[in-house]
Amino acid sequence: MRRREFITLLGGAAAAWPLAARAQQAPMPVIGFLHSGSADTFASELAAFRQGLKAGAYVEGQNVTIEYRWADGRFDRLPDLAADLVRRNVSVIAATGGHVSTLAAKAATATIPIVFTSGSDPIKAGFVASMSRPDGNLTGSSFFVADLGPKTLGLLHELVPKATMVALLVNPKSPEAERQPAELQRAARALKLEVEILTASSAQEIDQAFVILTERRAGALVVGADPFFYHRLDQLAALALRHGIPAAFPLREFPAAGGLMSYGTSITDAYRQAGIYAARIVNGAQPADLPVTQSTRFELVINLKTAKALGLTVPNSIQLLADEVIE
Repeated sequence: MRRREFITLLGGAAAAWPLAARAQQAPMPVIGFLHSGSADTFASELAAFRQGLKAGAYVEGQNVTIEYRWADGRFDRLPDLAADLVRRNVSVIAATGGHVSTLAAKAATATIPIVFTSGSDPIKAGFVASMSRPDGNLTGSSFFVADLGPKTLGLLHELVPKATMVALLVNPKSPEAERQPAELQRAARALKLEVEILTASSAQEIDQAFVILTERRAGALVVGADPFFYHRLDQLAALALRHGIPAAFPLREFPAAGGLMSYGTSITDAYRQAGIYAARIVNGAQPADLPVTQSTRFELVINLKTAKALGLTVPNSIQLLADEVIE
């Protein structure tokens, strides 16, 4: 090798050494992802979260690492999973899958930023002091599915106009357990409907609730918004079909699993926003400077196959109103 070529090669290698050293000294930031459910059930929401990260110039495995902690419906595991992320010293915790995840993350740390997705009112739940100016280490996206019961009841009534008694299934452990029945009962009175309130906080209690529904000859069912029910969506959709009960749900994942219909906000939008906020926090933003966003996109989903199995004819007006019709 000639002397000039050797010097050029040596100079190029020397220039690369500081870059390599800097790369080793600056490990990728780590985001904690805490969820009350399972990866299989919430695959589309996880994809939306990653899209949000990508919008903030972060791609998993390239310039950011994500530590996943799934509770698989066992909410009692959430405090330990949140504590584990705190010990991991993540840059931010995405507390997803409902208020239960947010409560666990909030109890685990007052310093690590937390980005939540929640169907509950974040102020009433104690997550933030203000929507426009959150206080402390929490911010996120709220999609208020718990407020849509009256509208859901109205749509269900159009599908099943002969039903005079409608049941509402709520989780008694939910912070919305009192408000949801009160709002639905007011809407039912306007429609001259009778409402039966049923509760369930375990798989066995869901089975029992459907036995009661059958015994009391309820003509339709509204399933309340709650993370526990999201985790049991396959069970709920299957039981409604087996017992021949037209049921309305809060999220499109339910009719996708065989339920009759759903009306609610798009939670994938909330997860995408959570990804955007997580990226901004990794870049140095403070939760207190990021206003809590509210999802404004509402979607009606109808499963025509299930309607046919239940002996229902979906009016054209409902089909035209639907954002998605599953056939």
